[in-house]
Amino acid sequence: MEESIQPLDPIAISLGPIQVHWYGVIIGVGIALGLYIAIKESERRGLDKELFTDLMLWAIPISILSARLYYVLFEWEYYARYPGEIMAIWHGGLAIHGALIGAVITAIVFTRKRGVSFWKLADIAAPSIILGQAIGRWGNFMNQEAHGGEVSRAFLENLHLPEFIINQMYINGVYYHPTFLYESLWNLLGFILLMVLRKVNLKRGELFLSYVIWYSIGRFFVEGMRTDSLMLTENIRMAQTISVALILLAVILLVYRRVKGYASIRYLDNKS
Repeated sequence: MEESIQPLDPIAISLGPIQVHWYGVIIGVGIALGLYIAIKESERRGLDKELFTDLMLWAIPISILSARLYYVLFEWEYYARYPGEIMAIWHGGLAIHGALIGAVITAIVFTRKRGVSFWKLADIAAPSIILGQAIGRWGNFMNQEAHGGEVSRAFLENLHLPEFIINQMYINGVYYHPTFLYESLWNLLGFILLMVLRKVNLKRGELFLSYVIWYSIGRFFVEGMRTDSLMLTENIRMAQTISVALILLAVILLVYRRVKGYASIRYLDNKS
């Protein structure tokens, strides 16, 4: 039975030589939905409704570029041999930490130019970011990547997963941990948590820092299960190292901003 299992087609649409991959479609859906939620919330928080649209015109291409650059740099041994693959992002290989670095730098510059608080913008964007990440992991699913180690079919069935997920985790004669799903569900739970925290009226910046902590905790544990990690050294995974650093940085910023009085404005205050 297992020998007849066919993976899902990673190509959504073929128009002659033009192929649209599910990987790109799914990431696009995540971005679009996240942007919609951010725009609606920014209007409620007294910001120009065009602000996030203008930001995304810069943030999306820069984030994709930085995500790919981050991935290629840590896999340079491969890409040095196959330089034609460097631009082939439809084959996967967009590192979320690279994307976040690009997005944060872009947002800092953008908010300074527009005279808007970076922390206010980041708080509004936090639920959208983690929702986009939850959706985007399904692009990895379509590409049969970002999976964990070997498991049995019985193990996957005991998780009560739909048949199409179980079958897609059958790769080259072996079943694998659906780590894409673990992280997607963790991020979806994080989205719900951040939406609840909006009503708690945290101090400015703390919603975004809560996102950083929540995402990084989940990523640290899920990364430890994966088989395709970018490595800092032979035994140290890059994503786990970055996750620990981000957790520590976020906690330090939470404490520092409160102690220094930089977090006097609260989330629901309509101040720039």
